[in-house]
Amino acid sequence: QVQLVESGGGLVQAGGSLRLSCAASGLTVTSHSMAWFRQAPGKEREFVARFDWSGGSIYYAAPVRGRFTISRDNAKNTMYLQMNSLKPEDTAVYYCAAGSVGGPQYKYDSWGQGTQVTVSS
Repeated sequence: QVQLVESGGGLVQAGGSLRLSCAASGLTVTSHSMAWFRQAPGKEREFVARFDWSGGSIYYAAPVRGRFTISRDNAKNTMYLQMNSLKPEDTAVYYCAAGSVGGPQYKYDSWGQGTQVTVSS
């Protein structure tokens, strides 16, 4: 059974940094398309960053490009999201997701429970 567990969220001041982790079990992070999404209060869940299914390409949403970095550790079977220069508009619940192909949200069939990130101004 696939399980994704996020951690690392918290409260940080604008301009600060956080690193989110997504520990996977039941699948190998290097053999699936892995992604981060987020959902702010009152808004729809949106894409943040992802590896494609082959791991050869990385994609970022425009609002986070240059500030966030997605990575993964094969040995720990864990994906990360390093978030720098955080802004209040980054406040959201962050979710990791896994799928055999990836891309749009509906192509991800495994989701974590989410971790709250709050950025104060």
